[in-house]
Amino acid sequence: MNEEVEMIQMDTEERMHKSLKHLESELARIRAGRANINMFDGIMVDYYGSPTPLNQVSSINVPDARTLAIQPWEKTMIEPIEKAILAANLGITPQNNGEIIRINIPMLTEDRRKELVKQVKTEGENAKISIRNIRREANDMLKSLLKSGLSEDLQKDAEHTVQVLTDKSIKQVDEILDAKEKDIMTV
Repeated sequence: MNEEVEMIQMDTEERMHKSLKHLESELARIRAGRANINMFDGIMVDYYGSPTPLNQVSSINVPDARTLAIQPWEKTMIEPIEKAILAANLGITPQNNGEIIRINIPMLTEDRRKELVKQVKTEGENAKISIRNIRREANDMLKSLLKSGLSEDLQKDAEHTVQVLTDKSIKQVDEILDAKEKDIMTV
C-alpha cells in the first residue's frame, strides 16, 4: 500500500510540474514589448503542402531589442512565412527585402499592456485550475485506496502531502505571473 501512495504522490508532483512548464511556455508567447523568438513558437508554415514549425524552415535572430530577423532557408518560403505570421494574429507586420523578413516590435500602449496582463492572469488561473484538478484526482485515488485497506492515518498524511504540493505549485504560479506582469508593465 505504501508504494501505491508514493506512486500517487510522485505522479501528482510530476503532473503539477508539467502544468507549471505549460504555463511558462504559454506566457513566453505573450509579447512584452521586446523582441523575443518565443513569440513564434507554435506558428506553422505551409511548407510544400504540409504544416511545418517556423523554426524548421528558417533561422530566427534578434539583432536588437525591438527587431526580429527571419532568414528562410529557401527564398521561396518568404511569402508563406509572412502569411503564417499574419495569420497568427500577433499584432505585428512582417517586412521583407527579398532575402530576410524583418519584424519591428512596436512599443506597447498602456491599454494594450493592460489587455496583455488580463491575458496573463487568465493563463495563470487556467494553470491553478489544472493544479487543483490534479489535487482532486490524487485525493480521489487515495480515498479509493482507503476502501481497499489503506489505514486512515496514512491516507490523511498522503492527502496532507498532496495539499503541500498544491500550495507550493500555486505559489510558483503566482510568482511566474508577478514576474510576467512586471515584464509587461515595464516601459
